[in-house]
Amino acid sequence: MTAPLQPGGLLARRYRLIDNIGAGGMSVIWRARDEVLDRVVAVKVLAPSLAADAKFRDMVREEARAAAQLVHPHVTAVHDYGEEIAPDGTVTAFVVMELLSGEELEARLTEGALPWMAAVEICAQVAEALAAAHRLGIVHRDVTPANIMMTSVGAKVLDFGIATHIGAPDEDEEGDTFGTPAYVAPERLDGTPAQPATDTYCLGVLLFETLTGHPPYPADTWEDLTRALEDPEVPRLVGVPGLPPAVADICFRCLSRNPRGRPTARQVGEVLRDQLLPADPQAATMLSPTVTLPTVLVTPTPPAPPSPPSPAAAPGVKLPSEAAPEWAPAHRRSRRIRLAVAVTAAAAALAAAVLLGMSLSGSPPAGTAARTTEAAAPTTAPPPAAAATPSAEVSPIAPPASAPATTPPRTPSVREVIAEIGRLIDEGVAGGAIRPDAGQDLDNLVHSLEAKLATGPVDLRGPVAELRAKVSQRVLEGSIDRVYGDALDASLARLATAA
Repeated sequence: MTAPLQPGGLLARRYRLIDNIGAGGMSVIWRARDEVLDRVVAVKVLAPSLAADAKFRDMVREEARAAAQLVHPHVTAVHDYGEEIAPDGTVTAFVVMELLSGEELEARLTEGALPWMAAVEICAQVAEALAAAHRLGIVHRDVTPANIMMTSVGAKVLDFGIATHIGAPDEDEEGDTFGTPAYVAPERLDGTPAQPATDTYCLGVLLFETLTGHPPYPADTWEDLTRALEDPEVPRLVGVPGLPPAVADICFRCLSRNPRGRPTARQVGEVLRDQLLPADPQAATMLSPTVTLPTVLVTPTPPAPPSPPSPAAAPGVKLPSEAAPEWAPAHRRSRRIRLAVAVTAAAAALAAAVLLGMSLSGSPPAGTAARTTEAAAPTTAPPPAAAATPSAEVSPIAPPASAPATTPPRTPSVREVIAEIGRLIDEGVAGGAIRPDAGQDLDNLVHSLEAKLATGPVDLRGPVAELRAKVSQRVLEGSIDRVYGDALDASLARLATAA
């Protein structure tokens, strides 16, 4: 039989090696064919120089276990783990992963900084992947451009080789720190146990580098990093064309020296997503109030002219038919509401001014056609004096004969409903009403559906029916509280009809 670590070799009597496609500090990556499932995969094999060390084999095994729990559209899928024992007793440990086609973010950044919208989109996807890992208690610890692959479906986080569980010691047996110096959080140099804030710091460095072309603290060694961190001032993002202030602010907060001052990965993802909303036509529509001009009745013999109407009582002015979506952050919703109220107040004042001018001049403004309504005629006849002296005064505004038509409720968007489902899952897990593994399973299925929608139109009825069946099954087995199960089912029903 051909030697396993050569083209044509066979690992675990299943994975036929095709060619070597990459190598890292601890491993070699092979393209291989899974002869059982007849698919092409990537096989990450521990480097021969390290294969004899049980510590490194354990590291590869832990990577497989950590990453296999993450089924997320922006995390590389892990299919299998195995160990091949040669006749001489040599052990080869390997992880089988999905084979990605694309370009490493590190290679793309050699050409310089990215446009801010591209950088924000990539970092939002990475933040969502890290939030999913943190929900399972996993800390990546080495989020760098070299560990992010740009594919046709977006960014994919690679290499959970030094991932660990929250609270685990953050150094090896010799007290050394793992990771890439420029991306290592300051507290890791002091041996603080692993925590999600470590990944948030990496996320801030990643955002800074994609926007500027270089990390905030360029460092190739631990000594370089230590010297860089002696400066108490945290670098700020300046000079990036068109960059929203909120992006610069969230990046600055991620780079905080104090882990408690950093936002969560989920919060970072939400803020970054929010900055992309103005480019969405639907978001722009939500900022446009609906204004109906008042209706005027013209009669030849009106009663005495009324007093000028108050702007607050001007009829026909409607409040915006759409409020800011529930998934928008609070500061975003308040800004939209203030804008809508300001525009509505201006429209009301304009309508009142038009009415006032018409009632004082006795005729509609030039170029304005007189309009009539189907309002009922007055029940009393005009005074004799008025009848003897006909005039063309403007009558008071007549009330409508029937109630005005109401604006039909807006169909929620897919993103709104998916965000609502995500909140329900997070709240249920946090409150103990949803078992963590059940919550992660549902969250992954919803995000997978969202990833499919990004590639084109999808008929939601089938996938939503499967999700609702999954929720029902989880309720029956007791991993989801019935109250949350009903709420999730109702949200999924809305997802099937979302715009």
